[in-house]
Amino acid sequence: MRGRTRVADYKIANVAVIGLGKMGLPMVRHLLGKGFTVIGFDVDKAKIAEAQKAGARGATSPGDAAREADLTFIAVGFDSEAEKAILGADGIAKAAKQGAIVAIASTVAPSTAKRIEKRAGRADLVFLDTPMCRGEEAAINGKLLLMGGGDKAAFDACRPAFAAFASDVFHLGALGAGSVGKMINNQILWACISANHEGLKLGTALGVQREALRTALVASSAQNWALSTEIQRHAMPWAEKDMMLVLKEADTLRLSLPLAGAVKEIIKGIKLELGHPTPMPVED
Repeated sequence: MRGRTRVADYKIANVAVIGLGKMGLPMVRHLLGKGFTVIGFDVDKAKIAEAQKAGARGATSPGDAAREADLTFIAVGFDSEAEKAILGADGIAKAAKQGAIVAIASTVAPSTAKRIEKRAGRADLVFLDTPMCRGEEAAINGKLLLMGGGDKAAFDACRPAFAAFASDVFHLGALGAGSVGKMINNQILWACISANHEGLKLGTALGVQREALRTALVASSAQNWALSTEIQRHAMPWAEKDMMLVLKEADTLRLSLPLAGAVKEIIKGIKLELGHPTPMPVED
């Protein structure tokens, strides 16, 4: 087994991004804008072409993307996709150079990064979990919020790369802490959306003009980010997944979170009422 990397060896110049969707592709553009060399991979070749058009190098697999990278971001949708990108036959664990940092930016269970680190069997790789908040518009504008967990020295070495696309960056603790922070952020976000929707629905039924009421509430003690941005007007494909993560962790810990259970069902109803797309499948 290869030896651990010294702090002094953490120099970030080449960055790989695995997953070139609504978060990954803007990340590529911002990283390029800050002078990083960027390599991108996605299972959708059209997405790779978009990254190449922006100035990135395209890769043929996650391993190919990470081969020369100092830092590799995983920006895929599900835990199983993150595991495949890292642990698969053409994955990062087999190809990454000694001393590389692997940052799991996807919204995954708190235990996932730890499990992947153990299964990778590479003591010379550094794993971080770095999920991001604020959504697609913030990604486009380079104003994401990043919560991270893992080795503090490695995390700090990555801050210039994080700053390319995130205006707020927080290190919360050991590996997995970033995912805990993102999970709780989403738990509270969906609860706010549920309360906003029901409150405005009641106000409208009682004859108050919806936008006038919303504007007043934004200026009042009921103010919250979801109310200000009306984020529920956009598709919410990850809502059920987020709440299932919360409930699964609570079950494991034998914690009773009755509000979380109600919010999961309320959000489902809101999506049906607003005609949002069919929910994304939730992994076991």
